[in-house]
Amino acid sequence: MAKIDRFVLRQRIQTLEGLTDDERAALLELAATKRYGLVWEEREEEVEERLREELPVLVEDTSLRLIGQDNKHELPRIDHELVTGDSRIIHGNSCPNHILIEGDNLEALTTLSYTHEGKVDVIYIDPPYNTGNKDFVYNDSFVDSEDSYRHSKWLSFMSKRLRIAKRLLSDRGVIFISIDDNEQANLKLLCDEVFGEKNFVGQWQWFKSATPPALSLKIKKNIEYVIAYEKSRTNIRYQGVQKTSSSNDPITKPQNSFKELMFPKGTLNIKLPDGVVTKGTYGTAKFPNELLNDMIVKHGKNDNDVTFRNRFIWLQTTLDEEIKKNTVFDVSKQLVISYKRANYNPEVPPNLIDISVGVDTTEEAGKQLLEIMGENVFDYPKPVSLIKYLLSFLPSSTVLDFFSGSGTTLHAVMQLNKEDGGKRQCILVTNNENNICRDVTYERNKRVIEGYTTPKGVAVEGLKENNLRYYRTQLLPRERTNRNMRALVNASTDLLCIKENIYNELKIEGIAPRYARMFGEGEKCMLVVYDERVIPHVVDWIGTQAPSPAASIRIYVFSPGAYAWDDDFAEVIDRVELCALPEAIYQAYKNVLPKKKVRRVMAEGASTDVDKNE
Repeated sequence: MAKIDRFVLRQRIQTLEGLTDDERAALLELAATKRYGLVWEEREEEVEERLREELPVLVEDTSLRLIGQDNKHELPRIDHELVTGDSRIIHGNSCPNHILIEGDNLEALTTLSYTHEGKVDVIYIDPPYNTGNKDFVYNDSFVDSEDSYRHSKWLSFMSKRLRIAKRLLSDRGVIFISIDDNEQANLKLLCDEVFGEKNFVGQWQWFKSATPPALSLKIKKNIEYVIAYEKSRTNIRYQGVQKTSSSNDPITKPQNSFKELMFPKGTLNIKLPDGVVTKGTYGTAKFPNELLNDMIVKHGKNDNDVTFRNRFIWLQTTLDEEIKKNTVFDVSKQLVISYKRANYNPEVPPNLIDISVGVDTTEEAGKQLLEIMGENVFDYPKPVSLIKYLLSFLPSSTVLDFFSGSGTTLHAVMQLNKEDGGKRQCILVTNNENNICRDVTYERNKRVIEGYTTPKGVAVEGLKENNLRYYRTQLLPRERTNRNMRALVNASTDLLCIKENIYNELKIEGIAPRYARMFGEGEKCMLVVYDERVIPHVVDWIGTQAPSPAASIRIYVFSPGAYAWDDDFAEVIDRVELCALPEAIYQAYKNVLPKKKVRRVMAEGASTDVDKNE
């Protein structure tokens, strides 16, 4: 292919007729860009066509709500209401509120862009691997191995979702992605573009199977990969396996400088009979050890302070700290010193994930799922131990999985919370193809929470200190008419509860729920005002009867624009935080939704579709 003169190309673009200003600018930008990495054709999805005309919200199916047992507060398994006239907010429980969303994950991620932008600490996803064997559905059709746009479709599909995922990550957030050979190289380049090459953490190899299918003529595939990127590079040291040592470690290194260390009385275990060891050079020819004063040995210990000179790895201050930590120091008959810590710091995780770090194979994961469900309901699930291991690398409070499959990630989060007393919240997203969300993802975790009996009759206690709430995506008209905006605000209550993590509805004295609703949790309080005409009554209620939390009352109020009726709340402005709806939702969605297409009539009478941001 002949080299194209970019200057000439830009001049040609300037002379093209029939282009809008936006189209011409986009072409000029492409011509000026020197691109390294992946190039693929953007493929429009049916869900994007829907989102050009409609906006997603989340609606809870309250019949599937599970409220856990808060053993700390010993509260019943119900949501409480504020008794009329009472000045206290009675909260439900302190169990983590886990969220399961049934719907297309592009729609669900759009809603989370409003509720959770910058709030997610860890994302784990196990996307379709695009094997060509009916594992990747694009626009309601399986992408097979003969599809010439197979990789392009997958990259376009993943790119849209990863770009929103990046927005959801907190500043210290990290995303872990499971993948196999089919798209591993493409995924790495795509993530370099989305997250930045400098934010690449690394790639782990997970020993997936000890008995993989023997179908290949070339290689038996035991390994899958986990690729990790941070939102922005941090200095957080990942915690891996807890080191154990069956043997002692040397306290010297040949390349170190000479130092003197004084070992206080009784700190050395000495394999010599009682007596006096005179000062001098001991050890071995290769590792000499100079004793600077006579050492008294009594009952296998040094009965006096002794000083050695050697190429020690520590300074005296470090030695003193190790002695305080009960590190054991052994001295051989040749006076070679070694040590063994009582507790080793966790090591940075190695790049191989297998049973040596406590992670099972997919076969073991299948057996565990069979025990929970009583039948085979999902092929090749990820093991709980894999997700727990990844989550243990760094502290986290909110975990997201938007390819949730059988729901392993939530199971892992709840199990890890049980083990370390954490309060991590998990958000799962999956479609309901073949009823997987309701019959597998939800049912599996319902049994994990409530307890279950295995096919062999073994009773397994539930992880009862967890709440689970089930939502479905719902679409509303995107056009900004007054009717549509009011409908969006009326339907946004569940979104706001998720955003504020407040779910217990409380009564407002003298105000009907169709005008305003109130939610409270501990000292947190939120009001949603659907009709601006009731604002004077809300203000009067806040001033005379509202609970008195330490924090301000968060008020979401309908407004045709960005003005949140600040003047009308002037009497109680020191007690409230105002937010105008639906403008706040529109602004969040604007960053992630596909642009609307509008019809533009050209000078010659022809027409064309152009994209427009609202």
